[in-house]
Amino acid sequence: MLQKSIIQKLDEELFKNQLIDVDILRLDQLHPVVSGNKIFKLKNYLNRAKEEKKTNIITLGGYHSNHLVATSCTCNQAGLTSVGIVRGEKPKSFSDTLLTCIEYGMDIKFYPRIQFDALNKEDLENEFPSSVIIPQGGYGNLGAAGASEILTNYNTTPYHYILASCGTGTMAAGLINSSSPAQHLHFFSALKNNFSIKNEIKNLVIQPEEKKNYELHFDYHFGGYAKKNSQLFEVMNSFYEKHKISTDFVYTGKMIAAFYELLKINFFPEKSRILLIHSGGLQGNRSLKNNELIF
Repeated sequence: MLQKSIIQKLDEELFKNQLIDVDILRLDQLHPVVSGNKIFKLKNYLNRAKEEKKTNIITLGGYHSNHLVATSCTCNQAGLTSVGIVRGEKPKSFSDTLLTCIEYGMDIKFYPRIQFDALNKEDLENEFPSSVIIPQGGYGNLGAAGASEILTNYNTTPYHYILASCGTGTMAAGLINSSSPAQHLHFFSALKNNFSIKNEIKNLVIQPEEKKNYELHFDYHFGGYAKKNSQLFEVMNSFYEKHKISTDFVYTGKMIAAFYELLKINFFPEKSRILLIHSGGLQGNRSLKNNELIF
């Protein structure tokens, strides 16, 4: 059941002391499974399948990919079949993420890392002409166009700073495209040494030479994609205790941790209005076994 996402005010003594206002856009509340930015990024790909009368979707991801879960669920609800090409050898036991994909009818195929990394959209389209191909994370102009609606669907014009986690750069590009020149966007890479994302984002930005209002941060990945440690869990638990908002350890938790690190150095000027984007993906927490999180 689709729910209305809300912008929620965050109250903390720390924010009052620094004379800043902080809100969070709760995209995680949009749908119980296809939560967050995935709804926006998948929208135009599904419309293309409908327009071209194609009944199968092929997409790519990893063992813990929120994108795979969202795609499998969306296809299931739309009456489409789906195939998930997963990076890596077939594991002895499947992650909760992959088991969920299978529950929604997705056909899982494992590709060794070298073979997976050599795949490109054009080759897949040639190999599967009757299917719509969705790159990892919905990357592409269609995904970015959908993600641009995240800011236009809500009253986000009053915010001076907008913060979000970053994986493939699809949502980042969409936010950049729909942001105003006066807004400052900060994206925090969930992957280690993911410097190529600069060009990947730029390739999706409309009039990239004119859009200079964003910055990428590469020091808040906590060891790499889907890596975690006690420091990250401490921040996520503290944030939940204060605001009763769950975050995930792959994306949003790292963005929240980065935000508090910036507060330590008084990064935001007084009277700044800040919007944190909760991009969903909470299903990833199901892979945690040791009760590291209190929610």
